[in-house]
Amino acid sequence: MERPGGLHEDDPPGGDSVTPEHAALIDGEPLPRERVDSFLETRPVRGAGNCATSHDEPAPAIRQPEAPSVARQRRRWATQVVLTDELARRACAARGLKPPPEVSPAKILTLAESDVADLGSIVAAALAHSPAARTLLAALEAEQTVPESAVRDYYDRNQDRFLTPDALRRGVTPFDGAAPEDVLSYEDVREAISRELRRAAGRQAFFGWLDQSRAGVTYSHGHEHPGDPSHPDHEHRH
Repeated sequence: MERPGGLHEDDPPGGDSVTPEHAALIDGEPLPRERVDSFLETRPVRGAGNCATSHDEPAPAIRQPEAPSVARQRRRWATQVVLTDELARRACAARGLKPPPEVSPAKILTLAESDVADLGSIVAAALAHSPAARTLLAALEAEQTVPESAVRDYYDRNQDRFLTPDALRRGVTPFDGAAPEDVLSYEDVREAISRELRRAAGRQAFFGWLDQSRAGVTYSHGHEHPGDPSHPDHEHRH
């Protein structure tokens, strides 16, 4: 039904005309708009960038209307999260990976604020929402090889991270000339460093995969990337 001003009942607040059938086309195949709507119903209003929610309680319902620009950006942000889930499902199928069973949308995993800062809100929320995305990330991380020289270099350049508990209590810093006994040995921390570097490399591989996979996506009006400068509400935030 048309509303005043040429808008339709299924248009979001603010008047963006959204294609009713789908949110995007992935290499010509539709991503149903219903999946975006379902995801939006589980998200709190306190900001699209905040992907943390309780393990046990559903996200709070919308209690007051959002500004039209906020509503439009939330839909675009949600489209990216759902799209990442769909792309990850396809990647897992192509790799012969079997993600764990789906969880209830109301029990999306909680992510630490540091993860949101490191990953960006879209990727962090996608990993919290999507078993397929987590499975793919784990596979990419397992494929990474960290040279011994990179591990040693990280240790040598970040001595402040490897001070002993006693040295920390005494306020010792590497910049003040820490004694050898004030720093954990390379052998003691080598495995932890290697694990951290492999994790970082896995995340970079995930970002690269996602950028490449999104190249074949065409968005319906109202579902564009929230950072797309072609629409007036764009924000350069991930």
